[in-house]
Amino acid sequence: MPEAVGFEVGRGGLTERGPCQAGGVLDTAVVLRRQSLAVAGFCAVADVGVLVVLCPGLWSAPVGWVAVALTVLVDLALAAPARLSGVVAVGHAVLQVVGPALLSGVGPYRGSNEAGLLVAGYRVGAWSGRWESTVAMAALAAGVVGGRLLQPGRYLLTDWRMIALDVLASALLPWLVGRNTTTRRGHLAELEQRESRRRAEERAAISRAVAEERTAIARDLHDVISHHVSAIGVHAGAARLALSDSTVPVNAGPVVPESTVRRSLSAVETASRSAMVDLRRLLDLLQRGDDGAVRQPGLDDLDDLVAGIRAAGLSTRVVTAGPIGDVPPSVDVALYRVVQEALTNALRHGGGSAEVVVRRRPGDVVLTVTNDTADGQAPTGGGRRGLAGIRQRAALFGGEVDCGPTPDGLRWTVRVTVPLENRES
Repeated sequence: MPEAVGFEVGRGGLTERGPCQAGGVLDTAVVLRRQSLAVAGFCAVADVGVLVVLCPGLWSAPVGWVAVALTVLVDLALAAPARLSGVVAVGHAVLQVVGPALLSGVGPYRGSNEAGLLVAGYRVGAWSGRWESTVAMAALAAGVVGGRLLQPGRYLLTDWRMIALDVLASALLPWLVGRNTTTRRGHLAELEQRESRRRAEERAAISRAVAEERTAIARDLHDVISHHVSAIGVHAGAARLALSDSTVPVNAGPVVPESTVRRSLSAVETASRSAMVDLRRLLDLLQRGDDGAVRQPGLDDLDDLVAGIRAAGLSTRVVTAGPIGDVPPSVDVALYRVVQEALTNALRHGGGSAEVVVRRRPGDVVLTVTNDTADGQAPTGGGRRGLAGIRQRAALFGGEVDCGPTPDGLRWTVRVTVPLENRES
């Protein structure tokens, strides 16, 4: 059976009640219906009892039976649906005037529907609209005034204070309590809607955060894996070619020295170990969070990064201008990853040289990576994916990316500008 979540208001604000069975709504409707019938029945018993006590000759006159029947009828009408609350209230107001007229000669009369009148005033205040409720309340007040004035010897027309008190106690006060109930019910419904919206917004925010985190993880994994695996691929290919050349007979040409193969295999080993170190570092960051995680590589680690690129066969030069030690850590890591991705693309698709320039200016950091292109071809495939990752990293910090070939088409340039003003470290 489907479950629904409800809310309740306590001292601490709106709290969740927990799941409840959908069938509970039907059970509550049945209980409310039974309670309405009970209230109507009790009102009828109370009002008829008052008539019997105050009018000893009630049963001897036909009008007495009529008064009792009307009293029972309007009181039982209190169990009618809430949308009929205005009609029921008007019926009680009419009986306030008709009752004294019927029982004027039977005995001392105080009112045939006093209990029902109170409940009718509350119901119309609680369940009817503003205008319908106001009109019904005015009818109740008029009925009380008319009924009191028709009771001989009980009120004088000039005794307005007692009439006003009767109107206040019998008509206005129950109506005000009902209106307060309506206002409170609307307020609670609004609180519940706000809580529902807040929870929906929280769920949406969590979903967005998870999606962004997945994107960030995918981007970091791409940067780490593609860089080192590219180097491994280059050296593995070099080793394969060297081993193939070493099997050629001596009279066919010079044999490739064994040291060349060893250097390539050593570079493969180094690149694979570096990949594992970066992966462990990334996993530590995911498991521990920002606090207590191992330090992520930054611009200070460019020398180690470039050393690996050089070992893979790409001649690379690094130039720094201005202090880079005070760059915020998050920007520092992002710029390092940008350099890593740009050099990886240069290793895959570029020519034999690359240059990295990091320029620290008063309000920003400008990173430029330039490399020779292979036969004037721009990066494609995986390189395009890497450029998309670079743009995403720059966008996180409000930065700009400009990449493309130089006018002569012989070099490829990636330029990233990241603002540093008003950025927390």
